Amino acid sequence: MDLAQKADLLPTDAGVYLFKDVLGTILYVGKSRSLRSRVKSYFLESRWIDAKTGSLVREIADIDYIVVDNEREALALENSLIKRHKPKFNILLRDDKTYPYIRYTAFEKYPRVYVTRRLVKDGSIYFGPYFPHSLAYRIVHFIHKTFRVPSCTVDLTRAHPRPCLQYYIRRCHGPCVPGLTTDVKYAEAVRDTRMFLEGRRGDLIKSLESRMMDASEAERYEQAASYRDLLRTLGEIEERQKIAAAEGDDIDVLGWHAEPPLVAVNLFHLRGGRVVDRRDFYWEDLHEFEPAEFLSSLLKQLYLDAAYLPRSIHVPMDFEDRELLEEILTERATHLEPPRSRVQILMPQRGAKHAFLELVEKNARHSFEQRFRVMKPSSKAIAEALEQALNLPEPPRRIESFDISHLQGSDVVASMVVWEDGRMKKSDYRKFIIKGEWGNDDFASMSEVIERRYHRLQMEKKPFPSLILIDGGLGQLHAAAASLDKLEVINQSVASIAKQEEIIYVLGQEDQPIRLEHHSPILHLIQQIRDETHRFAVGFHRQRRAKRVIQTGLENIPGVGPRTAQKLLQRFGSIAQLRFASVEQIARVVSRPVAERVSAHLAEASGAELPGQKSG
Repeated sequence: MDLAQKADLLPTDAGVYLFKDVLGTILYVGKSRSLRSRVKSYFLESRWIDAKTGSLVREIADIDYIVVDNEREALALENSLIKRHKPKFNILLRDDKTYPYIRYTAFEKYPRVYVTRRLVKDGSIYFGPYFPHSLAYRIVHFIHKTFRVPSCTVDLTRAHPRPCLQYYIRRCHGPCVPGLTTDVKYAEAVRDTRMFLEGRRGDLIKSLESRMMDASEAERYEQAASYRDLLRTLGEIEERQKIAAAEGDDIDVLGWHAEPPLVAVNLFHLRGGRVVDRRDFYWEDLHEFEPAEFLSSLLKQLYLDAAYLPRSIHVPMDFEDRELLEEILTERATHLEPPRSRVQILMPQRGAKHAFLELVEKNARHSFEQRFRVMKPSSKAIAEALEQALNLPEPPRRIESFDISHLQGSDVVASMVVWEDGRMKKSDYRKFIIKGEWGNDDFASMSEVIERRYHRLQMEKKPFPSLILIDGGLGQLHAAAASLDKLEVINQSVASIAKQEEIIYVLGQEDQPIRLEHHSPILHLIQQIRDETHRFAVGFHRQRRAKRVIQTGLENIPGVGPRTAQKLLQRFGSIAQLRFASVEQIARVVSRPVAERVSAHLAEASGAELPGQKSG
């Protein structure tokens, strides 16, 4: 039975259809109020002139479907399946790293809070998204200052000899050091933090008032005063939120600029009549850009599972599922905080709203130019983008990058290059000769150089860099982290970039590896720093190897030049190993006459008495 015949047998009910290839991989997910008529339309010859449909049909090997009760359920199921399977012919929402969440590590004995842009099923509880993105950082800073719950990468499963600076400036209870806090005290702090993040401000205020009264009656006046100050802070936050809510409606405005296969989208958020944030999305593979389909898919993925919905969404054009999507979003909005009576999707045609929509499209064109024409951003913009992309605690001002270079374990060296304030700072580059006999063990070599570098900074009482960048994967990252741990350096931002895959790992977030898009300026910057580190390391290694070749005296042997000497050392590893090799073994690398001269020369050199050497 061919596919067209199979389509004829599909039910006429509403549902979701799935196109699969010969391996069973899902190629495309769609929904329809009538499965049979929609799927049959793909096999009409008149539609094959559409490049996307023609390419899809050529790869379809099987059709599957799921029947639901109505089109609304079909739309929700379609969105869920697209997010789960990420079919290559569907338009997929790219992670833009703009919206942060706050991660509460409920699974830990001592829970902590972090700003993150990746949601992972690891037992953590996520709150957000927050915009503007600085709001998430301000909230976490407030939690540090008020509840003293940290955002560190310290291993809290074991004891540490001393706390970090955050404890001394009263931003952390210090659970990493025995005796600084108690389990009961820390549990109270994280309970308050969770109520605050969940928006249960009323419950939190009542709990704090009760504790304040208990402390006052027990004559623990300092503790009662701290509860009083916290209550005042929470009261001020409540008042500011009430004022902001009364200022005006919430509107999202979406526009794009497309030069297929490249597309840039801008989504502006207006809250209380003011622009509070802008979200950017980029695509590199939309060869057949169909605006209505693109808009429909984008809005469904953006809003169907959103934790917050605006009162209205302004878009450039109408699309097939607009009214249905409005109904579903309106129904969801009544159950969100704050509740919404209705969510509208509008296409402004004139006036101030239309003018603002044109402004958003203009900004989308500018974003397109910056992303795909590779316009050079300012050093401040680079630092802020790095902060967002790598989930760093602050925009990095200085990056120190390390790499190891050797030839089959010989002449092992390391390099350190420095990026500071938007440019490479060559005056701060450093070279290291690896002292340990580690051979091919790059992890041990990396551990040594990190320990040497930052032990010296400790001794000289110099500041550490904003970020340490390691050329390598998880092994090199953990080797560097182990050395920092040995030096009792905590809360230091460390990342590594794996060769070939170009995957970025951030210490403390290894389970959330970062894959930046090919055109990402941040990826280009990290690659530039990595490549410069590698170049500097290889150059130093070649200098060391050339110097050693000269010192061996091999070039004094007739017929042995620098290249031949290098081949011999590469094969045998050292002069000592070469000296013990037979003529036959050496002749496998060079001609036999040369091998005989090399063997004779080394035998004569080893038999010669060294200056000051006693004979007999």
